[in-house]
Amino acid sequence: MTEGTFDSYSWQLIENKQKFIGQIMTSKSPVRSCEDVDEAALTYAEVKALATGNPYIKEKMDLDIQVSKLKLMKANHTSQKYRLEDNITKHYPQQITILKERISGMQADIQTAKENLPADKEQFTMKVGDKLYTDKKEAGTALVEMCKEIKSVNAPAMIGEYAGFKMSVSFDSFNHKFVMNVKGQLSHNLEIGSDPLGNIARINHALESMPKELAEAKTKLDNVEHQLETAKVEVQKPFAQEEELAEKLDRLSALNALLNMDEKGDDGIGMDDDASEQNTSGQDVNQSAQQNGLKPERKESVADKPLTRVSLKERLEVMKERVLVGGVDKTVHQKEKGVVL
Repeated sequence: MTEGTFDSYSWQLIENKQKFIGQIMTSKSPVRSCEDVDEAALTYAEVKALATGNPYIKEKMDLDIQVSKLKLMKANHTSQKYRLEDNITKHYPQQITILKERISGMQADIQTAKENLPADKEQFTMKVGDKLYTDKKEAGTALVEMCKEIKSVNAPAMIGEYAGFKMSVSFDSFNHKFVMNVKGQLSHNLEIGSDPLGNIARINHALESMPKELAEAKTKLDNVEHQLETAKVEVQKPFAQEEELAEKLDRLSALNALLNMDEKGDDGIGMDDDASEQNTSGQDVNQSAQQNGLKPERKESVADKPLTRVSLKERLEVMKERVLVGGVDKTVHQKEKGVVL
């Protein structure tokens, strides 16, 4: 990159464009609208600064980059704060409520299984349909036959009871399998296969796994409650670089004013310029009158006659008359129009 050329400015435009692309592609703090940097235009002051090697332009460009980074960091901080507020008021409380209900239901189901499952695993009773079975293989076979009968039913069908839990079966046509729901306070789902004894083993495993699921639910509840307390602390923290951002913005504003890069309005002609041009015009008229042997007119001051603001179009018309009309005739035309130049 060559010093004193437009190379640095061109690279800055490329960098800004990459920032916009990165925000959209990665979804990190995306802005609601992004202006195309290709539409950016250099002001005369920027061109002059780049062409003359003004040292302030480099400082301005460095500040632009630093301010952009700080603004992005602040936007991320604000987005994170909004997410924390949503989590505190809605997400975490909902999770805590659901987990507490699950823990309560799990504890009730564990107690039900403990009261109804025999201590001796060789003892077995299961109701399938209207018949009570004491043999595991016969009960498993009856389950398989019941599943075949309800395959065409597009809804769960009650097929029996086991250890104080109601059993229902439905057919998952998408995955082509039977799913059993063992329901107490909570629902415990498992897959039913073609092996009669294997199905009984799956039901027992689902009931015996409840203490482990209860421990996992309690651990998750503790984590969510800890996240809620942490979020309440984090949401109160302000943006750490707020003071630095304010200082750099003040310096950037000062540089913009120094480089005269602030845009001005269309009305750039002031009263001082009008008064100066009026004085010059009055002197020209008096000199012309003296040359033609006429009495010079008294010069009116600003206090004697209020100044009239003149549009650019009117000034151009008067300038044309200056070219076409000379001497005293020019003054007469000016008085007829009542225009102060």
